[in-house]
Amino acid sequence: MLDLTKQVVYQIYPKSFKDSNGDGVGDLPGIIEKLPYLAELGVDFIWLNPFYPSPQNDNGYDISDYCAVDPLFGTMDDFETLVAEAQKLNINVIIDMVFNHVSTDHAWFQKALAGDQQYQDYFLLRERHADGSHPNHWQSKFGGSAWAPFGDTKFDFLHLYDPTQADLNWRNPAVVAELKDVLDFWLAKGVRGFRFDVINVIGKDPELLDAPAGTNEKLMYTDKPIVHDYIRELNEATFGKYENVITVGELSSTTIENANLYTRPDRHELSMSFSFHHLKVDYENGEKWTKIPYDFTALRNLLHEWGTGMAVGGGMPAWFWNNHDQPRGLNRFILNPKFYDEGARLLAMVVHLNRGVPYIYMGEEIGMRDPEFTSIEQYNDIEAHNAYQMLLDQGQTSAEAFAIVKTKARDNARTPMQWDNSTNAGFTTGTPWLGLAEYSDVNVATELAKDANLYVFYQKLIQLRKTETVIADGGYTAAYTDVPEVFAFVRELNGQKLLMVAHFGEAPTQIDLGEFADGELVISSYADTTVTTDYQLRPYEAIALKIK
Repeated sequence: MLDLTKQVVYQIYPKSFKDSNGDGVGDLPGIIEKLPYLAELGVDFIWLNPFYPSPQNDNGYDISDYCAVDPLFGTMDDFETLVAEAQKLNINVIIDMVFNHVSTDHAWFQKALAGDQQYQDYFLLRERHADGSHPNHWQSKFGGSAWAPFGDTKFDFLHLYDPTQADLNWRNPAVVAELKDVLDFWLAKGVRGFRFDVINVIGKDPELLDAPAGTNEKLMYTDKPIVHDYIRELNEATFGKYENVITVGELSSTTIENANLYTRPDRHELSMSFSFHHLKVDYENGEKWTKIPYDFTALRNLLHEWGTGMAVGGGMPAWFWNNHDQPRGLNRFILNPKFYDEGARLLAMVVHLNRGVPYIYMGEEIGMRDPEFTSIEQYNDIEAHNAYQMLLDQGQTSAEAFAIVKTKARDNARTPMQWDNSTNAGFTTGTPWLGLAEYSDVNVATELAKDANLYVFYQKLIQLRKTETVIADGGYTAAYTDVPEVFAFVRELNGQKLLMVAHFGEAPTQIDLGEFADGELVISSYADTTVTTDYQLRPYEAIALKIK
């Protein structure tokens, strides 16, 4: 039986990890080449973003065939080789399942457009109003209406995301049966994990009504009770039959209560959940496309609310600072570049010593940062371009709009992996599909050559999770909640306690370590830590102490 809380997951954005054939796009053979690097790091799973056939309007999250490999990334033989070679190194593969929507290029949608009523019921089609207006006022998460014309008919189809991503009708049992077959297909290929994209928005009501005045329309399609029924059905029919398969749900705008319901073991739904509230603390008035410094107090409160709430509720969080949809955590939460080295260690400790399953996003372990792009044309992502235009339409100047997009664009995390300081950072011999961040000093080869490097620090954190049961299985209690710029928690199990203290500021801050002053220093973001009762935290210093 897999011990979930001892697992560490490494996320790979295939398009940007390693290009093996010089076309400028990362691919499956490139990932195979770098498996020894990941095995040395010590991770248990690698999660791959979509590599399926796709028009790439949303960088692969617009899937046109669930059971094939896009030639851009290689072949099915390459995928099978990847799984086999990874398993030889005790690494298993997690893949993305995008089950809320398909590309409008998908055969199902094309058959529906051609008039096949069986396939028309695979989608959410609604008749336009007599005046030609859309069926309701829902807005796409990428901007504009969530409805688009369904061919030359009187119907619109729902797309909560891009107009080329048609939402599936989960109330049709035939759709659910198709998706079960997809899961079984990949399980037979040796896949041992699934990350379910925006899975908590699949449960739309039969009537797609506008939100009551003064309420958020997300409530009309997010975390509906029927979603739990759908996931439980998938679990029972497919991945739940395996003891060593893990699942994680991307839960947009979810609640602690629902996250516990999705992930509590006795409910047989998902292994763990991603939530994003802690990554919205630099949203002004809740709006993503704004530019303000992050709110530390809000961050601390959210981390404690979720840490405590999930521990009490028995659910399992998946912790992360970085992924393919977020700007790099270093740029976001370490406000002074002078302290990026210490800050990178601090951020890692917050995740890896926490209760839950830690996720590492590619390049995080060498301290990768956002790119210094200078124009909107350098961004590839459709969301960034839509946001830029929206900001212009709202009256921002081009400079103001770009400054905002630059801080929040998803492409910030999608720049190619930096392997060395040769041309294109060793990612490709061709022209990279997306520009690179500064890599002359931030790359794998340079980092590994340092005496006290970040990669080795991550190795130590990963090993601590496997050897210290208080880290893997301990509870969660907030600590030092009244000390400015300090986030801290205590993990406790069978009389053993571990304290993690992270100082998110630069001004010296003193804390009374109390009983932990006589404890064992487990790990620190500084190399020269000497523990005293009245301990003065240095800029971006994090320490972990253990007592029995």
